[in-house]
Amino acid sequence: MYEQFNSQVVNFGKQFADSALKANALALQNAERLLGLQVKTVESQLNANVGFFNEAIEANGLEGAKAVWPKGVQLVKESAERFVAAGQEGLGQSIKASEAIAELMRASFPFEAPVAARAGKARASK
Repeated sequence: MYEQFNSQVVNFGKQFADSALKANALALQNAERLLGLQVKTVESQLNANVGFFNEAIEANGLEGAKAVWPKGVQLVKESAERFVAAGQEGLGQSIKASEAIAELMRASFPFEAPVAARAGKARASK
């Protein structure tokens, strides 16, 4: 009897460890994608800022400042749009990763409703 119990516990422990390893791998892949997305966003923003500042430095006088001003406003607008888009994409990726981990857990550990709950639902449906 103890041997049967021990083998069940060992099997459950192995299954849990395998599932945890897979879940950690999914979480790390998601973190890697998010970090790549953030680096790409910061890199594109940095390139845009450097280009704008090069133009701003070359501007002389009031006329030059008037020409650069709309470009600065446009840069701020595009920057905000880029960061919002990156945030939304990151959120979408995180949701997909969470769903994948949840599905992994559901597949690994199928839980049934307790007998009393099933009986209560059966009575309610009659």
